[in-house]
Amino acid sequence: MLQRKKNAVLVDGVFLNGPIADARAGEKFVEDACKIIMEEVIQKAADVTEKVCEWQPPEKLKKLLDLEMRDTGEPHQQLLQLCQDVIRYSVKTNHPRFFNQLYAGIDYYSLVARFITEALNPSVYTYEVSPVFLLVEEAVLKKMIEFIGWNEGDGIFNPGGSVSNMYAMNLARYKYCPEIKEKGLSGLPRLVLFTSEECHYSMKKAASFLGIGTQNVYFIKTDERGKMIPEELEKQVQRARKEGAAPFLVSATAGTTVLGAFDPLDKIADICEKYGLWLHVDASWGGSALMSRKHRKLLHGIHRADSVAWNPHKMLMAGIQCCALLVKNNSDLLKKCYSANASYLFQQDKFYDVSYDTGDKSIQCSRRPDAFKFWMTWKALGTTGLEERENRALALARLHL
Repeated sequence: MLQRKKNAVLVDGVFLNGPIADARAGEKFVEDACKIIMEEVIQKAADVTEKVCEWQPPEKLKKLLDLEMRDTGEPHQQLLQLCQDVIRYSVKTNHPRFFNQLYAGIDYYSLVARFITEALNPSVYTYEVSPVFLLVEEAVLKKMIEFIGWNEGDGIFNPGGSVSNMYAMNLARYKYCPEIKEKGLSGLPRLVLFTSEECHYSMKKAASFLGIGTQNVYFIKTDERGKMIPEELEKQVQRARKEGAAPFLVSATAGTTVLGAFDPLDKIADICEKYGLWLHVDASWGGSALMSRKHRKLLHGIHRADSVAWNPHKMLMAGIQCCALLVKNNSDLLKKCYSANASYLFQQDKFYDVSYDTGDKSIQCSRRPDAFKFWMTWKALGTTGLEERENRALALARLHL
């Protein structure tokens, strides 16, 4: 596996120009492993006679898999066998009979996009490091903003809808009291947010993580279909104000996790405007209905939201993970809220337009080019193809009701 170069330079007992990894052996491993992926994953993706999963209990699976990491590396064939074992005992999420809560299936174009990004291993924070993927993200966000119905906006791709919801909660709090970024929580009033009883559990986690506290998440009653009742929302807003608390955010849901309910966004937006509250819409699941002329009415009023979470990796099959937070405010609110102005990374005297260095809008430093897989699928299918995919998903759901 290793070879030593002639005239090697030795420093602190280490050969700086040798030993080196055997590139030919590495390339051969990639080639052979790709054949296994093609044969065992991709070509079997639509074969209904194959198992969704060769299920084994945890203790037995530990024995079947060679999980131990050793002092010395293992040979080529043994590594390939490990690849086959991993595939054999994993859940085939692309199988026609894999019925997960919110995602399934295979999109070949998104898959190739993931192969490309894994091979290139980029990090999306500055244009000089990731020029193509930053431009792709900008183009995808712009198009998603158009489908929401905003004339302009901002956004960023995040590692999951839960993170997008947390971003939105923190952004709403920053908008309410910008001094929190430097002064912290001390001296602030008791902040209260409102969301549906059927909301995603990430809202409680975000409130806990951000120091707002889960007791300050007021859960609003829903009707028999799981939709937030606007009248109950207004009652709870008034209650919080009487208690001396400071309401700052309403998080509506477009496509609840269990019932698939769409909150009445227009009526909720009326209440938010009346009381000066930030309106966030968690459309992680249901946002893709915006692509359908037939079903976008489910999200009527979403254009009035201040922020939207939307996960193309769900109904649009862009591949996990592919999650965007879209923000109506186009005055660099994201950057103002999250920037740390790291001078070693975000220099202002570069040889190109530094507005393309978007990494300071994120709480992350290293960030994956998740927009690229959605872009590749969109390029392959077009808006019409994505609309057909959405319509088919909802037609299948209606068939099985």
